[in-house]
This record gives sequence, C-alpha cells and structure tokens, in this order.
Amino acid sequence: MTSLPIIDIWVNCPTVESADTISAALIAQRFVACANRYPAIQSSYRWQGTLEHEEEHPLLLKTRAALAQQAEDAIRALHPYDVPPIIRLNIDGANQDYIDWVYSVTREG
Repeated sequence: MTSLPIIDIWVNCPTVESADTISAALIAQRFVACANRYPAIQSSYRWQGTLEHEEEHPLLLKTRAALAQQAEDAIRALHPYDVPPIIRLNIDGANQDYIDWVYSVTREG
C-alpha cells in the first residue's frame, strides 16, 4: 500500500455565502475533493491597529498536496479579506481508500 500525500486547508470566511462560494468553486475546478463548513465561531484579532471581534465561518478543504498552491491561489481570488487566513496542514496518515478517493476526484497537480 502506497500512501499518496494529502493536505487539509483551513480558511476562515466572514459569511456563510463566502465560504460556500469558495468551496463550490474549488470543488468544481477539482482543486479540492471536498469541503466542510463548520458552525460560526467568534474570532478576535488585531487589524490595522484595532482589536476586532467578528463572527467567522471555518472552512476545511481536503486535497492533494501537489494542488496546495493552486487551491490557495483560487481561495485568494475569491476570498473577500485583504489577508485571508489560509493554513495548510499536512496529513500524517489516512485510510488508503479515502486517499484514493481524494486523488480520483481532484485534478493532477
């Protein structure tokens, strides 16, 4: 059994609509295999010298490691933030049939 590299990409979005737009576009372009939108969270952060408190919608995207940059570029093009929080997480292991599925529904890197 050969394990092929996959990653998760986390990105917080300001609205449900922006999260859904990003996930739909990346799935349609075959940059990601699937997306999970989580319930709203309360985020606190400093932006341009001011402490902000905003609701955000976490989005988890799953893809081939080789597609990480293309996925990130697509997220940046669609995300309304000037500095979208795009976090790549390497997956140390997963069941092979899941990995095979991710590879079967995404484009080659």
